[in-house]
Amino acid sequence: MAYNCLVRPIKHAHSKPEHDKAVILGALRRFGPLSRVEIGRLAQLRPNTVSTLTRELLSASEILEAGPSDNPKGRKQVLLRLNESRGFLVGLDFDSERVVAAAMDLHPRILSVVRQAPRLDAGIEGLTGQLFACAREAIAAGQVGDTALVGIAVADPGLVDPRSGLSTMSSLIPFWKDVPLARLIREEFGIETLVESATRAKGVAERFLGAGAMADDMVFVEYGAGIGGAVVSQGRLLLGEGGSAAEFGHTHVVEGGPPCQCGSFGCLEAMAGSAALAVRLRKLVQEGGSSMAAQRVDGQLERVTGWMVLEAASAGDKICTAIVEEMGRYLGLGLANLVNLFNPRLIVLDRRLKLAGQELLDQLTRIVRMQALSQATQNLEIRFGELGDEAGVLGGGLLVLDRLYEIPALKPPGFLLNPEAAAGFRATRGLRELSTRS
Repeated sequence: MAYNCLVRPIKHAHSKPEHDKAVILGALRRFGPLSRVEIGRLAQLRPNTVSTLTRELLSASEILEAGPSDNPKGRKQVLLRLNESRGFLVGLDFDSERVVAAAMDLHPRILSVVRQAPRLDAGIEGLTGQLFACAREAIAAGQVGDTALVGIAVADPGLVDPRSGLSTMSSLIPFWKDVPLARLIREEFGIETLVESATRAKGVAERFLGAGAMADDMVFVEYGAGIGGAVVSQGRLLLGEGGSAAEFGHTHVVEGGPPCQCGSFGCLEAMAGSAALAVRLRKLVQEGGSSMAAQRVDGQLERVTGWMVLEAASAGDKICTAIVEEMGRYLGLGLANLVNLFNPRLIVLDRRLKLAGQELLDQLTRIVRMQALSQATQNLEIRFGELGDEAGVLGGGLLVLDRLYEIPALKPPGFLLNPEAAAGFRATRGLRELSTRS
């Protein structure tokens, strides 16, 4: 089934009214609800222009009246806001442990959520088929009716180039290589699709909706079987040449350490990820140790997870406490390196690390302040995230909305958009283009 696309992201406006409408919508998204006077002031538009364009946007149901302003003096102004129910988004987030799909409005607020264990026994086709099915289930559960789907966002667990929508590889899902995921979903649903790394999507969600508090210089650290990093510098999300910036989990921390799924050895992920915690506990119990985490699974050690180790450590289990302290040393040193490299004001840690309790946060803070440059840690704050397993879909939704409400430039002239045609025109007229090149 294909869905109507209500609005497609545009890079250039064909007319000034089109451009000015986008400016008004952008202002309402960032600062709304706003009065027409406030819109004019923010957008630097004349009152009659604002009046005409907001009337057209109201008529098209793109914006709504939000009641009177609460100014104590003067005439009450009618406030305007975006019509966040006029369209909806679908977000998908997956890794080796779960698949999450959600339908969201244009805030974004989650209307429905579908959670499943991933199907990893049928390769790329099986997993993509599950993503399609979960998306449709979330749409149906959200009861969005005839409302238009405006975009789909995917938080992918691997290395992703968001410009092309290609998922290059995943250390958590070995068969997930060179998957043109954006194209596959676009062909299935007939809608524009954004594919971003799950870590960056979650970092965006924490920055806008969670513990990040809109910090302009922030590092988000995702923690699970894999460890990832998302860096925001001066308000901009860092991508890198091929989209692999801040692959924190694959930094080298131990010479001759255990193999990592990425093909290297001694990576932070292999030493300190949740899967590594479970491996370490199984080994110690098999050597004669005793742990409440092992008792919890009746001695069936293959069922032990890293999350159980974190919880047992928080409860005072000696073996698990020692394992988590060792993990904290590696993670703390890695965070100190991130601080020296990017000088963030804030580090937001995956909320799941909170299972280990305040002791882990204190240990990480202590190591970072001891190992990183004092100038870089002077105003640094480290805190746990606030968002749960819906962070990936929310972050993806925010990135789609950034595209949707992107303020376009006025369309440049044809001779800039189509240089080949311009060259042909010059050839037929015998004209030479003025150039600053020697």
